[in-house]
Amino acid sequence: MELFIYEHCPFCCRALMIVGLKQLDVDIGIIMEGDVETPTRMVGRKVVPILRKPDGSHMPESMDIVHYLDQSVAPALVQRGGDDAIDAWVEHAWPLMLRLCVPRFTRADFRELATPAAREAFVARETRAFGDLQALLDDSDKLLDELRPLLDELEPLLATRGEAIDESDFRLFPLLRSLTIVKGIGFGANSRRYLDAISARCRVALFDDRAA
Repeated sequence: MELFIYEHCPFCCRALMIVGLKQLDVDIGIIMEGDVETPTRMVGRKVVPILRKPDGSHMPESMDIVHYLDQSVAPALVQRGGDDAIDAWVEHAWPLMLRLCVPRFTRADFRELATPAAREAFVARETRAFGDLQALLDDSDKLLDELRPLLDELEPLLATRGEAIDESDFRLFPLLRSLTIVKGIGFGANSRRYLDAISARCRVALFDDRAA
């Protein structure tokens, strides 16, 4: 099997989590930014992640991939459902996370941005979606001030989080991992402990070394 991703993508992170959690023999392929033809040939549209299954067919949609891979080798580890409070927190925090992280993603060292053309395509795509990326970077302090109360709200939600992995982890961890690219993010103790624990269990590296 082969999993096609963008390294920066939080939805791709979900698929990487299950590969690492179950230590599956899955090759990782990179689709370059600006490459519309490759994913369209596979699944009919430009999307990541995409899993090439053993029969040669292709599967998009991150959570479909998670459950397919989880069930491919017993025992299944991902509990269906999750924590409603954490899911609501993710929905609330997601737009703010994007405004902080997307401008930094466009400037960081990711394999899908390894050529000038790929980076230019990414910048153009995200500018269409979010407007002036430099202006978002210039607003970082204001955006961080908006985020910090949300991070404070997350702390008690993680205080009693157990060892079991459920669908909420596949929503929360990719968001928090994305935020590690933001310098001075100031995670609380529970959030930092959660990030490090899931990163280690799922063998998915954080972005602390690229923080800006």
